[in-house]
Amino acid sequence: MEKILSKELDFPEGAVIPVDKPLGWTSADVVRKVKVLLKHLGYRKIKIGHAGTLDPLASGVLILCVGKATKQAEALQAEAKEYVAEFTLGATTPSFDMEHPVDRIYPWEHITREMTEEALRVLCGERLQTPPVYSAKMIEGKRAYEYARAGREVAMRRALITVYSMEILRWAPPAVEVRIACSKGTYIRSIAQELGEKLGSGAYLSALCRTRSGNFRVEECYALEEIEKILGSAKQN
Repeated sequence: MEKILSKELDFPEGAVIPVDKPLGWTSADVVRKVKVLLKHLGYRKIKIGHAGTLDPLASGVLILCVGKATKQAEALQAEAKEYVAEFTLGATTPSFDMEHPVDRIYPWEHITREMTEEALRVLCGERLQTPPVYSAKMIEGKRAYEYARAGREVAMRRALITVYSMEILRWAPPAVEVRIACSKGTYIRSIAQELGEKLGSGAYLSALCRTRSGNFRVEECYALEEIEKILGSAKQN
């Protein structure tokens, strides 16, 4: 993919900006940052959104849609995704990732690479998946995580997903690095939890990078510093 971002683009007519979201930033943080840069170029009321949220603890491909390109956001979000995830075996957390501290410890020494490969194979295909309680899923007008933080139990509705493939990239137990190709709506945190159960242990997501979304690959995305350098040299009007 050729990089074409410049100050001379007609942003109201539409622009799609693939960003390599850094760790610690919310997707909304990235939108606000680019919105400020565009405001400095004189675009004070321009629409901007993203095509698929990434958690603060994840990095990688975040597609921004600007101006008339916001109409493409739903279609872009629906495309297949690819991730590189690190799962830590032998423990669980309430959020299935590192947002919360470990709440339970399990034996993991019995787990072999072959066992893990078989468990990942079983978890592939079209199936129903239960989202994490600590997620942004809407339940009766509130986000699921709001109920979880208040200590209220909620029934999470399972969603139909497709996991196209999972491949172990690094085997260093209790850490396992896996490449995952999947459909929109797949929770990688839930795959960690499912994997732990399949292995008769526990597991949580300890690192995550979205390496591809549709045709956009992480190595072709703009770093925020690069966007700021391209767009940030103009004075505010």
